[in-house]
Amino acid sequence: MCRRCSKVKQEKFAFLANNPFYTKRFAFYVGKRCSTSTVKDVAEELHLNRKTVNALEKQYMREKLRRAGHPRPKTIGIDEISIRKGHTYRIVVSDLEKRRPIWFGGTDRSEKSLKLFYQWLGPAKTKRIGLGVMDMWKPFENATREHAPQAAILYDKFHVIRHLNEAMDKIRKSEYYRLSGEDRKFIKGQKYTLLSHRENLSTDGRKALKTLLAANKRLNTAYVLKEQFDQLWDYQSEAWARKFFDNWKASLKWQRLRPYEKFAEMIESHWDGIATFCKSESKVSLGFVEGLNNKIRVIQRRSYGLRDEEYLRLKVLTCMLPDF
Repeated sequence: MCRRCSKVKQEKFAFLANNPFYTKRFAFYVGKRCSTSTVKDVAEELHLNRKTVNALEKQYMREKLRRAGHPRPKTIGIDEISIRKGHTYRIVVSDLEKRRPIWFGGTDRSEKSLKLFYQWLGPAKTKRIGLGVMDMWKPFENATREHAPQAAILYDKFHVIRHLNEAMDKIRKSEYYRLSGEDRKFIKGQKYTLLSHRENLSTDGRKALKTLLAANKRLNTAYVLKEQFDQLWDYQSEAWARKFFDNWKASLKWQRLRPYEKFAEMIESHWDGIATFCKSESKVSLGFVEGLNNKIRVIQRRSYGLRDEEYLRLKVLTCMLPDF
């Protein structure tokens, strides 16, 4: 009790964690263990309640974010992740130069949700953004053009290739249903053989691909066109890239490959965001965004059963930060 005001007060100690039964040092040890093990395993190892481990790990992750400092990105990657069934999305924004996620939020993948990121970042730091990498989702582009009009828009190469692979698979399915009997056996079970690059296939895979392409002329044409399209990413000049795409699009004539024609129409309508890839200042590591998505999926699997969105947010934002 205070002699001056006669009130009961509690002395604060800097070495204690948010949970006063534990020190910060112990909380950080628990958090570091959770970076390589599940909460359940750490709780059993240290004879703690799972909720206690979860709270201590949160304190550790918040300290990691504090030490990392407030981001000042120049090149951002924008993507969405599904956090549960029923089209429930959250937006993840990454600093592609620092190779770390910097924002997790929103209530869906709408323009309104992405605007929350630019409001959080602030007008001064938003003006520093020179490049925004995203998939071909208009709400993301609209929000970026409104808040960071100086930034160039670049569509993620891996999302473009995914659309091309989906078109290839539609052709494979249409051929399978068009044929019957013995002719079908060459196509059945060869989805990933057709979607893979030849050099990435095993010896057996290359043999299966060779047999399949020799047996079906339409799939052979589709596969060759798919492989040719990959050359688009090698051009340093937008003019030459455009010429290549026009020739590739013209080669679809009389081929009866409707999924590819739809894909070409999509590329045509989003050409500006794809052509940005040719500029030297836009050569960023796009593989980081896909790698981050894979890491987030691992985090979600390991966090199965936890419905704490704040925990998931901290996990995502600290997954690329070094331990201390």
